[in-house]
Amino acid sequence: MNIVNMSIVSVGALSAISGALDDKMADAGMVSVADVCPDVDYNLMYARPDNFTGVVLYNGMTYPWLRPEAAKALAEASSRLRSERPDLRLLVKDAARPMSVQRRMYEVVQGTSKARYVSNPANGGGLHNYGMAVDITIVDSLGNELPMGTSVDHLGSEANIDREEELVNRGVITRQERDNRLLLRRCMRAAGFKPLRTEWWHFNLCTRNEARRRYRLLDF
Repeated sequence: MNIVNMSIVSVGALSAISGALDDKMADAGMVSVADVCPDVDYNLMYARPDNFTGVVLYNGMTYPWLRPEAAKALAEASSRLRSERPDLRLLVKDAARPMSVQRRMYEVVQGTSKARYVSNPANGGGLHNYGMAVDITIVDSLGNELPMGTSVDHLGSEANIDREEELVNRGVITRQERDNRLLLRRCMRAAGFKPLRTEWWHFNLCTRNEARRRYRLLDF
């Protein structure tokens, strides 16, 4: 995973988003994935510095959060995976995301080729900012992530889902890696989630227009 210069996100900027984000998520009507989906693992990638920004963005957030209907759908996806492959589990890497974090992310990539991978907060943000999107992968019985051809949050065409057969033919990803992606999509789609063309790990439960009509933005 490429790491962007850490100096782009200042310590002062990070202090503005630190605090009890878990409490704010609960107050905003989100539910904890740990409570609703106990058989789903989680490891928040933005709570660690080894993400594409190179800094910790989730100070004060311990659990992934979603709107209740999204958490229910995630539980259905997990049940589908466990019925097909009881040796595997879903692993959430990101879910509901406050707009304060979205702004920091966009500042990192603004003006670069990576900007198209991050929703512009000036346009209202994306489905993460409504608690209706999840970044997710699959792990084995030992907690190891299945190979998917790229890491979660890889910013590049290798993560595209509409070019996977070509990527296999070119030797960029293996047939097994594509099959693992297809397994993930099959389970998530069965629960009502829709995949994102450019990111094999990203799934939305509704459209952005629908989210704007029905839900409040997580603007804190």
